Amino acid sequence: MYLPQRTQRKIKILNRIGSRFFYFLSLGSLWLIIFIFLSSTAFSSPIERIVSLAPNITEILYAIELEDKIVAVTNFCDYPPKAKEKPKIGGMSNPSLEAVVSMKPDIVVMTTDGNPKGFEERLKQLGIQTYVFRARRLSELSEGIRELGITLGVGERANKLAEEIETALHQSPVTIRQSPVRGKALFIVWPEPLLVAGHGTTIDDALQLLGWGNIASDAIGGYPKYSIEEVMHRSPDAILIGKSMGADTKELSKGLLEKLGMLEAVKNGRVYYTGDALYRLGPRIVEGIEELKGYLNRSQKPEVRSQK
Repeated sequence: MYLPQRTQRKIKILNRIGSRFFYFLSLGSLWLIIFIFLSSTAFSSPIERIVSLAPNITEILYAIELEDKIVAVTNFCDYPPKAKEKPKIGGMSNPSLEAVVSMKPDIVVMTTDGNPKGFEERLKQLGIQTYVFRARRLSELSEGIRELGITLGVGERANKLAEEIETALHQSPVTIRQSPVRGKALFIVWPEPLLVAGHGTTIDDALQLLGWGNIASDAIGGYPKYSIEEVMHRSPDAILIGKSMGADTKELSKGLLEKLGMLEAVKNGRVYYTGDALYRLGPRIVEGIEELKGYLNRSQKPEVRSQK
């Protein structure tokens, strides 16, 4: 097909421009591939030094046999007992940046449930790798453990732990009972000021699993402040008070229980002091649910008890 010379010259120019464009495009793509490869392999070297910023994280790390790589934990990491021997970097809500950096960690493992939101960014600015454990519910625990294990290079061990937890929950005599409701409960995390377990927490999940209503499930926030007046108004059938690290929970709760003295639950001795397994989303969660079940079985409504 005949084309005018002017048109032919334009086509040649466009071809040269096009070839250069695709050359630079391919070159850019090559560098993009190299960048992605380097980014993906930057953290592939063995992780030897781990800092844990939460008690449940520490328990998971021990359960997947990484205790020798843990170089520091929080002041609240007291289980298993050997964890108390690890160097401390401060509390969950106020970890010391200086202390963390001084441990020269390969990775800092933190959680969305208790650690300060800005701490991860501060670590990243210093070039320290982080991993955020985002599981907050019973239904999220197994997958959270698996993802953590893959990140730390022990995927098989983590998967085994996740399967053990899934099996234990499945085989547990604990079953969901939607009706009749066995009773209303209040779980106290801290007595004064009064902090309770609300919606979206492991404790709320466990109460639902056991067929109990949580009187604070409609409160704003996972662990909201709660008023004495509201507790009196809602009159729970059972009151559970969680273990407080480094404090005498019974002694701390005396003043609160005096204020709640007119409640049937207090007058009839349906106040129970629990361990900390239930609100540490980790390997001991089934143990915590079974403990909770034992206490609540003593407090269920007579009409429900009679139907057994």
